[in-house]
Amino acid sequence: MASPKVLIQIFLTSTRIVGKAFLEAGRQAVKNAKTAPQAGMGADVAGVGNARSGSLTDQLTRQHRMTLDEAHLILNTKSESTLESVLQINQHYEHLLKANSPPPPLPKDTAGKVPPPKPHSHYIQSKVVRARERIEAELKGPDSPNNGPPQTQTPPPPSGSDAT
Repeated sequence: MASPKVLIQIFLTSTRIVGKAFLEAGRQAVKNAKTAPQAGMGADVAGVGNARSGSLTDQLTRQHRMTLDEAHLILNTKSESTLESVLQINQHYEHLLKANSPPPPLPKDTAGKVPPPKPHSHYIQSKVVRARERIEAELKGPDSPNNGPPQTQTPPPPSGSDAT
């Protein structure tokens, strides 16, 4: 059996090693806290924080939370505004949406081995839809007065003094 002196030395050495590791981790945490950006969660999604001017492109970037370059990257298209590029955008949109859609339900009467379900991603589908919306909004440009979701105007509430 090991002597108590050896056990105490092992305990003290391991305590010293663990203590140094915690001290270094604490120093690193303080260093990271000092250099980390002050923004909270989701503060600069897709470079939206840099879109500060009043230009149409910056307004669309803030509204759709996606830059035009990111939208073209998602749909794997070039940033041209020709008829061919619009057709290519639609083709890539349809392909990506179909490739990431859930498979149709299998019929109940399948006997034997059932194939594994095709992988799909709702997240990727939503990114593809948002990318197409962003590019379409940019192509519409200033011609359309309303580039965002439809806004309904509600009539002002009736005043209480008009009771007759």
